[in-house]
Amino acid sequence: MKIGLIDADGHNFPNIPLMKISAYHKTRGDQVEWYNPIISGHVDRVYMSKVFSFTPDYDLPIYADQIIKGGSGYCIEKVGGKEEYNAAADRQLPEEIEHIYPDYSLYPELTKDTAFGFLTRGCPRGCDFCHVAKKEGRCSVKVADLSEFWKDQKKICLCDPNIMACKDWKELFDQLIASKAIIDFNQGIDVRLATREKIEGLNQMRIRRIHLAWDKPEDHLEEYFERFSKYYKRKNESGKVVYVLTNFNSTIKEDLYRIYTLRSLKFDPYIMIYDKEKADETHKRMARWVNNRIIWRSCERFEDYK
Repeated sequence: MKIGLIDADGHNFPNIPLMKISAYHKTRGDQVEWYNPIISGHVDRVYMSKVFSFTPDYDLPIYADQIIKGGSGYCIEKVGGKEEYNAAADRQLPEEIEHIYPDYSLYPELTKDTAFGFLTRGCPRGCDFCHVAKKEGRCSVKVADLSEFWKDQKKICLCDPNIMACKDWKELFDQLIASKAIIDFNQGIDVRLATREKIEGLNQMRIRRIHLAWDKPEDHLEEYFERFSKYYKRKNESGKVVYVLTNFNSTIKEDLYRIYTLRSLKFDPYIMIYDKEKADETHKRMARWVNNRIIWRSCERFEDYK
């Protein structure tokens, strides 16, 4: 078969399902390529995938006998201005594809010396702004061993929504420690579940920058960040980044409280604007102030940021 792939989001981050689909078809002897209507011409099948619902769909002609669309971007839809999960449009990978070693050759620059994948799926939090609980369930469960997507790469990028909530966390942590690779928890660690034992596990990993989150102002997480700061040991104090959600259901005052509290505890906040299209100038200015580290280090108060 002649297989075409379309990454609707672009090529700024590896699309893991497409890498697995490519690997599967190549083991069958099929021809796999990035789809281009001019170069590819007619193909037997095209797989289209996108992660983000706001990504415009592929608008060029597709000459294929079969077109298969999948990914969060196709099952999360905007309804009445809000994003809703559509279970009927959620297409899952077959087991034989889900658990195959990814074809990293699709993204040679992005995946150079770096493995990407999920060890767990699901999250118990059920936050209104997040669709993980509806899509993957409110229980964090182990879905893979590290060897399923890692073969001695120097770095490992984990996309797990809440690995701390998984009952098998110790087994998975031991695999990450044994790899001796540089670990990136890119979705953020749940600081409420970061017990001393789990933090000591993190201390045994090679982590350059740890990501945590403080999304909701009504969650009073000060003591949890204090505990994390107490037990998490690194030479570089600036390697602790906390995602701070704004423009969802918080006031500027509540946003600044989280930002100033994190600064006092020696964490670096990183502003995540929920709806960038409708965000007002204050939210955008706040993001520029915090997320530009040069400005963040030199200007301690938002009130002083010009």
